Amino acid sequence: MASVSLSYFQHIPGGLSNLLVCKGSRRGPFFRQFQSLRSNELLLLYNGNLTHRSRRVDRFSRPSPISCSAANKPSPTSSEISSAAKIRSEVLSPFRSVRMFFYLAFIASGGLGGLIATSQLIGALANPARVDEVIDILKGLAIDVGAVSVFAFLYIREDSAKKAQIARLSREESLSNLQLRLDEKRVISLSSLRGAARLVICSGPAAFISEAFKLSEPYTQELLDRGVLVVPFATDGDSPTFEFDENEEVKEATAKRKRLWQLTPAIVPEWSKWLDEQKKFAGVSSETPVYLSLRMDGRVRGSGVGYPPWNAFVVQLPPVKGIWSGLLDGMDGRVL
Repeated sequence: MASVSLSYFQHIPGGLSNLLVCKGSRRGPFFRQFQSLRSNELLLLYNGNLTHRSRRVDRFSRPSPISCSAANKPSPTSSEISSAAKIRSEVLSPFRSVRMFFYLAFIASGGLGGLIATSQLIGALANPARVDEVIDILKGLAIDVGAVSVFAFLYIREDSAKKAQIARLSREESLSNLQLRLDEKRVISLSSLRGAARLVICSGPAAFISEAFKLSEPYTQELLDRGVLVVPFATDGDSPTFEFDENEEVKEATAKRKRLWQLTPAIVPEWSKWLDEQKKFAGVSSETPVYLSLRMDGRVRGSGVGYPPWNAFVVQLPPVKGIWSGLLDGMDGRVL
């Protein structure tokens, strides 16, 4: 099935499954309806459906389109991810390139001064009449060598930090391009949930995930209030067992439990590859069960070995609704 690009939609019966508009089609009634909609709708994954909430945006700005695919579409190539990571690195550290340029300029200046001082030193040593100048020349040479050493150290440190940041951003870009399955008909990329949900990836054997499911039960409502959605990934190939109480008395609580655990990985090999790379980078064996907590912007805010600390999430994360919803959106914790 062809890839689908959805820009704006609002109050359309049937939700996302009925809004499949191909990129090449721009004359149908749905496209004209999309153009007439307001540009201040932010999608939220809530109550098992995609809903919206209004936010103030600049009248001249356009929200980023959300790309959905009903097929298992491969992730972008590594070169594309690297380019995106470099751009994000420049945005996060806008003055790093300037600092590195000046470091190189100072290194070149000190190196040139050192060459001149060296030639003068050779001439002074060869000429007995200039012996008195040797001390001054050596002082200047020492200053040049010291300057080159200091700025070379600063440049190497800055370059190492840049490479580490790009590597981290590349992993985050790879993560954002992984596919999630909402139901049997809807598959979206993880990046589509930026600004709408805080994802918690729970990776391990099926028994480990089933136990994590049970441990999260007392915090279901609080986690949903904070926009948390869980992505379970079974590393042993078995399906985890999720037991839901279907009694009418707890029907609402059961619906919330299903909502919290409704997401599943769509392309298992790519998820497995990304998690193995993340574990290797962290020095953890591939068989170890782990969890990763993502910020609202899709960046990794925390990770660890074992079960996710559901109670800590409730304490640390602010609610996504209410009087503080707009002010506390960025308080997801520092990026790892």
